[in-house]
Amino acid sequence: MPETNSLTGGELLVRSLQNLGVTTCFGVPGESYLAVLDALYDASINFTLCRHESAASFAASAWGKLTGTPGICFVTRGPGATNGSIGVHSAMQDSSPMILFVGQVAVGDKAREAFQEIDYKAMFGTVAKWAIEIDDASRVSEIVARAWHIALSGRPGPVVIALPEDMLIQLTDAPAVQPMSVPEPATDMQALAEAGKMLAEAKQPLILAGGSYWQDSAKSALQDFAERNHIPVSAVFRYHDVFDNTHPCYIGDAGVGMAAGVERRLKEADVILAINARFGEATTKAWTLFDVPYPAQKIIHIHPCDRELGKIYQPALSLHAGPNQLAHALTSLEIDNQHIEAKQKWLSDARSDYESSLRPRAQNSPVDMSAVMGWLQTHLDEDVIITNGAGNFALWPNKVFSYGAKQRLLAPQSGAMGYGLPAAIAASLAHPGRQVVCFAGDGDIQMGIAELGTAKQAGAKIIIIVLNNGSYGTIRMHQERDYPGRISGTSLENPDFVAVANAYGLAGKKVSTTTEFAAAFEAVNNSETGGVIELDISVEAITPARSLSEISGKA
Repeated sequence: MPETNSLTGGELLVRSLQNLGVTTCFGVPGESYLAVLDALYDASINFTLCRHESAASFAASAWGKLTGTPGICFVTRGPGATNGSIGVHSAMQDSSPMILFVGQVAVGDKAREAFQEIDYKAMFGTVAKWAIEIDDASRVSEIVARAWHIALSGRPGPVVIALPEDMLIQLTDAPAVQPMSVPEPATDMQALAEAGKMLAEAKQPLILAGGSYWQDSAKSALQDFAERNHIPVSAVFRYHDVFDNTHPCYIGDAGVGMAAGVERRLKEADVILAINARFGEATTKAWTLFDVPYPAQKIIHIHPCDRELGKIYQPALSLHAGPNQLAHALTSLEIDNQHIEAKQKWLSDARSDYESSLRPRAQNSPVDMSAVMGWLQTHLDEDVIITNGAGNFALWPNKVFSYGAKQRLLAPQSGAMGYGLPAAIAASLAHPGRQVVCFAGDGDIQMGIAELGTAKQAGAKIIIIVLNNGSYGTIRMHQERDYPGRISGTSLENPDFVAVANAYGLAGKKVSTTTEFAAAFEAVNNSETGGVIELDISVEAITPARSLSEISGKA
């Protein structure tokens, strides 16, 4: 950047991001923000060139979820913004901090329906936490600092900032944003003591934990509290990694395809300590597990965003606190537990049901996924990062894999297809050298298969397991349930996924029988580039007549 007192709006933006600690951003280039691309040329921020804006925004959303700092994405105006909107929606539902920068038409051309013009405040106003345009280069630092704070505060989420192209070349003497921290709400210890009394009197308590940005020390503190007080812990939908699944207090996730044991405990619990959970549709089985607005269960709801408290269910007690502040406060909470034997049996039975769910029945398929998952459980690295998009295939990493204390899951609460591959790229760039495994269906991977090129160019080494059953499996499952024998619009004619991987310069292995899987995985894992493992899965392997939870062998 030029050594002058004045910077262009684009240079000031990039310098501000550097000062905030940004090292990586994702995007697809556009003429509307050429000044930013030029500023990045001299910056220490790596611009990860994606093939489609949806993938760039997915990667930024996943970055925020994994690292706890806002994922940064740049897209051009109009079509670039509409393509990138899916990642904003996913970041919102995931409570993932993210900032999407969108190129915009010149300030003087707005409201004329200029080429590719969109009103971004109107477009993103109900999806993002905040949407704003910067019309004056002197306000770049002010607005970027505010956006960073909004993305991280309360319930983390996405912010959208439009950048008019003429503003980006304006000169300004405004200072760049300085490093900043965003504190969590602290815990009201008097209210926490009331929560302790409720838990002490409970016979069948349960902890429901989830949401974004748990620090490792807070996870350990929560684990210690649950263990000391014999309280089972369930993770909300696709936040399995907030609690060590191998710990005796963990009883499974409350999400799509909920295991019968988890559903029963949620219904029968007398007190539920909900930490950083927003009571979404998947976690509550479409709001049928608890009565609205007054549940039979006593709910102690703790969340860093006051707008989440009492949003759907009226809690017996609410605390406005961040998950890390709350977890550490629990270390000093002494509970005079009553009904110890009842609590111990309640926990033991719930844990036993969970362990049974990890032993799925063998599948009538060329490749038996129950055997594959058993192999992966014992052979994946202790700090592996697993990603997935959406589809029936997600059952396997979401229902029959037990996440250890250091393992992570990146999966979209929005149910967005195509998320897994960009999320895996983001994970590999955030943690070079760490094992990253992406689960994808044949329909799911083709939502963004060109991002194999992004992975190769960016040097992201990932292992992509493609479950190929020649169909949009989830929709076919519902189709055969509701319209048996009338299959329409769900069958796929697929490419040779191994050949596609090879064409991008990645390793690839085809697995036609279960016994071939281990060697194929080791070959791709040991390659310099990572790549694709294509599994031949029978479309009948997950019988549509069965619910997702039944695959675990639970009726």
